[in-house]
Amino acid sequence: MNNPTVIRNQFSMADIAGKAVTYRRALAGGEIIVGEKAFAMLRDRTLPKGDALALAEFAGIQAAKQTPALIPLCHPIPLNRVSIHSALNADSYAVEVYALAETDAKTGVEMEALCGLNIALLAIWDLSKPINAALAINNIKLLYKAGGKSGVWIHPQGLPARAQSILDAA
Repeated sequence: MNNPTVIRNQFSMADIAGKAVTYRRALAGGEIIVGEKAFAMLRDRTLPKGDALALAEFAGIQAAKQTPALIPLCHPIPLNRVSIHSALNADSYAVEVYALAETDAKTGVEMEALCGLNIALLAIWDLSKPINAALAINNIKLLYKAGGKSGVWIHPQGLPARAQSILDAA
């Protein structure tokens, strides 16, 4: 008689059954350098494909909601709020983008903030590329998370003033 070999899968979602539902929030930040001409058109909302900042806000929120469909081991969690914040930096012809995500859940909301941030940056890329193909996305990082048993975590490099103001206003 053949004994079937049981093969354990290499991957599984984290078991969160024993965790308590708590209020959690995460803030991620990054930037896209678009160059002088694209920056002026983005600032003036005259890019040929449309208003990059408005689209980035919408795209980032939509992406955060789709995170579990995009990242295989992410738990689907109810989102209380997702907001995308942009700031123009004329010195470097860049747009700083921040994504804030909040939930009441058994697991964190960091991946939703990071997913929203990345898609917001890519939306700006898509609308800016007809003007300048030499774009660069930089400094993507989780800046802040709070909730659960680990409490508050702040990136070791600290919070930029804009990031702190987003958290204070939320």
